[in-house]
Amino acid sequence: MANPPPIDERSDLPGLQRLLATVAALRAPDGCPWDRKQTTDSMAPHLLEEAFETADALRRNVDGEAAEELGDVLVNVAMICQIAGEAGRFGADAIAAAAAEKLIRRHPHVFGPDADRVDGAEAAYGSWERMKQQERGAADAEASRSVLAGVPAALPALLRAFRIGEKASRTGFDWPDRSGPRAKLDEEIAELDEAVATGDPAAVRAELGDVLFSICNLARHLGVNPEVALADTCDEFQRRFTAIESEFDHDLRGRSLDELEAAWQRAKPQA
Repeated sequence: MANPPPIDERSDLPGLQRLLATVAALRAPDGCPWDRKQTTDSMAPHLLEEAFETADALRRNVDGEAAEELGDVLVNVAMICQIAGEAGRFGADAIAAAAAEKLIRRHPHVFGPDADRVDGAEAAYGSWERMKQQERGAADAEASRSVLAGVPAALPALLRAFRIGEKASRTGFDWPDRSGPRAKLDEEIAELDEAVATGDPAAVRAELGDVLFSICNLARHLGVNPEVALADTCDEFQRRFTAIESEFDHDLRGRSLDELEAAWQRAKPQA
């Protein structure tokens, strides 16, 4: 049985170095059979799952859990880098160096030879976006130079809509205040009602999508991330529903809607 790699106290980042060494040991010929059979493709879903769990812990402000989940993200990143490095594709150090260079390149207002400190977070973001566009303009086709190209299609839909709205807004394509998206929401709900009346499933789906997108725009103007708001509401609903189940000994069959509603109202102050 292999011994766990020791902590190198001489390293500037001894914990990180030990993690990389541990992952390399797990992938060694005498390492773990499960870890040795993994590929970058098989590890991708694990990375996504751990990222979501980390985001959830951060949303709930549970530091111990967030730190543990961030560690799980690091494990997945280290494993993917180790697997790719073994195939001569890319490695952890090269990735870290490239990421640092990108940060430096996209912050000319901090690291440039004639660094000009920007005034506020929005100006700093604008500087980042300009550098990003310059890089894309040199490397990508016209279609991928859109300001929306940086919003991953794999994001949860609510978060994707929110980010798309943010990006579009920074070009000036936005309502001047919250009254615009609020009125748009009413408009889209009316169109959804019309689609429901027709009984056309495709139209209902399209109009419901428009309603959700309008809600995300309104949320942005209200300074609320809709993904976080909905997650909070899901947590609240789950707590109250669990309380109802407990009241009826986890058997809701045969209970009237009035009984359940009354139990819901009793659960609200406690959950």
